[in-house]
Amino acid sequence: KSERCRRCYNCSWKRVKGILRLFTTKRDLINETRLLEIVEAACDKTDFDCNRLLEQIEDQVETWWFHRQQEAPDLFDWLCIEELRLCCPPGHYGPECAECPSGPGGVCGGLGRCEGEGTRLGDGDCVCDPGYSGVLCQDCADGYYREKSSNHTQPPCSACHHSCKKCTSPQDNKCLDCKPGWILHSNKCVDVDECGTELARCPSNTYCFNTDGSYECRGCDQACVGCMGSGPARCKKCARGFRLTGAKCLDIDECSERAIACPGLNEACINEEGSFRCECAEGFIRRDSICVENLPPTGPEKGLFDDMTDDEVLVLQQMFFGVVICALATLAAKGDMVFTAIFIGGVAAMAGYWLSEKGDRVLDGILKGR
Repeated sequence: KSERCRRCYNCSWKRVKGILRLFTTKRDLINETRLLEIVEAACDKTDFDCNRLLEQIEDQVETWWFHRQQEAPDLFDWLCIEELRLCCPPGHYGPECAECPSGPGGVCGGLGRCEGEGTRLGDGDCVCDPGYSGVLCQDCADGYYREKSSNHTQPPCSACHHSCKKCTSPQDNKCLDCKPGWILHSNKCVDVDECGTELARCPSNTYCFNTDGSYECRGCDQACVGCMGSGPARCKKCARGFRLTGAKCLDIDECSERAIACPGLNEACINEEGSFRCECAEGFIRRDSICVENLPPTGPEKGLFDDMTDDEVLVLQQMFFGVVICALATLAAKGDMVFTAIFIGGVAAMAGYWLSEKGDRVLDGILKGR
């Protein structure tokens, strides 16, 4: 399985091991009530993984609790190693629980871990701690050294100078071999300037920048097309919109050098680094690719009577009724009974309306003391 799966597996069964140890240490009373108490306290209610794992081994836990405690007092060993065959004892690994490589100091010399230890996974190789290497992690890794000891104990591995691959002490002049990007000279590792050799490989429009033991490819200035260093003075060629002025590639001010940089009406030229843009002059906005005057929005068109006062509307209404009454009077004079009735009704309505308006005004005047 992948390393990620292995870690997930180990993490899950470490949780199970903790749960099983809880059962083992609290088995003071072998009864169902006590078992339920321990089960309920084993996992937090919000811990989904713990509760899921506990549910998976529920039947086996009950079997051990009521029938196997005497012959197998350690629940973890009985369930995980013997019953489910998912775990191995400490210092063992793999499908058959083979023994991990060991030496002075224990598994992997006490200076690393056995790959797959405690599980049915892994290959048993030693994964050494930083600074150590070898089958049993007894050697110093590259970049580390071990001082000579006057007694028979083996001293730990210590770090060399950062430029040394092998050394006899931490000073920079005690190197025996150098890391890549450095060259040995009088027991010192001197940085190789890859930028001054053919070792550096940088893409177009970048330049080489030397660092300790290596180099970086950094981007050229925007004024350059190809460069030999940083800034507009190290350009191989000036980019479009820039011109070589003295030793530098400087921006061309198209707005001042062109007779008509922005050909559109009511447009203003704005210079930018390496270019320019055309914007509408103050008081204008762009609409359909042209600049038009920015006028305030107008409201809906006014109607024929919108500007008239209430008194003027009243006069017009009276004039209209007067015309209608005259027409009806003319028809009534000819003896037409229908129009005569309409005429009399219209006159009565006008008289009632006038008297009502007049009465309201008189009453209003009396009340106000006029």
